[in-house]
Amino acid sequence: MKVAIYGQYYQNSTEPIINDIFDFFNKNNVELIIEDKFMQILDEKKLVAAGYKTFSNHYELDSSFDMLISIGGDGTILRAATLVRDSGIPILGINAGRLGFLATVQKENIASFMQFVIDKKYTLSKRALLSLHCTPSNAAIDEMNFAMNEITVSRKDTTSMITIDTYLNGEFLNSYWADGLIISTPTGSTGYSLSCGGPILTPDVKSLVITPIAPHNLTARPLVVPDETEIKLKVSGREENYLVSLDSRVTSIKNESILTLKKTPFYINMVEIPGETFLKTLRNKLLWGQDKRN
Repeated sequence: MKVAIYGQYYQNSTEPIINDIFDFFNKNNVELIIEDKFMQILDEKKLVAAGYKTFSNHYELDSSFDMLISIGGDGTILRAATLVRDSGIPILGINAGRLGFLATVQKENIASFMQFVIDKKYTLSKRALLSLHCTPSNAAIDEMNFAMNEITVSRKDTTSMITIDTYLNGEFLNSYWADGLIISTPTGSTGYSLSCGGPILTPDVKSLVITPIAPHNLTARPLVVPDETEIKLKVSGREENYLVSLDSRVTSIKNESILTLKKTPFYINMVEIPGETFLKTLRNKLLWGQDKRN
């Protein structure tokens, strides 16, 4: 078995997680290939012995890999998705963060859950992504033009609202007067969109969510549309530029540019360990059914 390891080291509490993962895989003769920047961190902290092979970009992740293990929070998994891209390599998230809707394996369950990996007793959850095309062309977007959680437009260098003309399959929907607009996948529905009042979608729902950020018109509500919808946005405002974010990657775009959003032709495969379902994650993370008032 061949496994890629990717992570971001934040604090000392991550150290036992890393030790448990490496000890388990080494005892089971799993070939580990570590992302080179993460390897530098592990080497500086003296957490692993020398001699591991490394990789540095998505070109080096090919069909010979059985899985990529992401150590961190949901943000780490979103960055891992930029390495996996359209290769189809499954991603398993080990939660070294806090909330974690994607990184579902908790530190106290690492050994038992990793055994499921060795035994191949897991399922794959296909996660849809969004692509973005900008007219005129923008180099920062062209280099990596997809997002797993959401694509967001928002104001820049001003406290004034922006106007976002929105079209669905060529038909005019609305001109949002707001601080911004979120276009979310089902995976991203538990992220930024949720904090702005958007609905939660289960991962297998074939839909997208359009959620305004602090709209001037309070009747502008989140809208769910089929994921085959082509969404076009044209933003105007008092400043010359506005911000576009693809998950955690942010770039500046000139006013009046045309943004075209579509579902990508490929998916990200997320590993689901038996018993660790999306619905269980919702109950645990959102404390559903628990009275925490006191």
